[in-house]
Amino acid sequence: MKRKSKLTIAMAAAVLAVLVATAVYAQDKYSLKSPGGIAFSDFRGYEDWAVVSSARTDEILKVIVANPAMIKAFKSGIPGNGQPFPEGSMIAKLQWKLKKSTEAPFVVEVPDVYSQAFLMEKDNKRFAKSGGWGYAVFNYEAASDKFTPDSKSLSDCGYACHTPVKAKDYIFHPYQKR
Repeated sequence: MKRKSKLTIAMAAAVLAVLVATAVYAQDKYSLKSPGGIAFSDFRGYEDWAVVSSARTDEILKVIVANPAMIKAFKSGIPGNGQPFPEGSMIAKLQWKLKKSTEAPFVVEVPDVYSQAFLMEKDNKRFAKSGGWGYAVFNYEAASDKFTPDSKSLSDCGYACHTPVKAKDYIFHPYQKR
């Protein structure tokens, strides 16, 4: 009986060790920060945010989602009514590479490999120099299943890129009619 008990304890310890090692090894994307100081953790739950719009380039499908504060602002008429988005508004542009569907009976491209999360956060105090918006890009590497902050995201896009839509509080995509 003692031998069976020791074996059970040893097996339980081994299983626990594997679980702990897996948890330690797995990346927590929410521990990442961009070079500009945007924390991925500020966007926790973005996977369930409402869709604002979508966009497509030749290679990338972009789905734009926003947190409840920003969706409420869009529904109230912002930015078309000339008002800025409220503090705490957040938007995420989720990007996938495209592929042709092999299942649809018609020609259609569908999301393939997830590639990037472009994030924007409204905080007039922290981001006073950029119209009140902070910008961050987190690249996703499918092979390693990991995100990394884009080291050039400060110059890649952001405030300078968004100045053509200053009158719309720096937001390109309108909330699409449903």
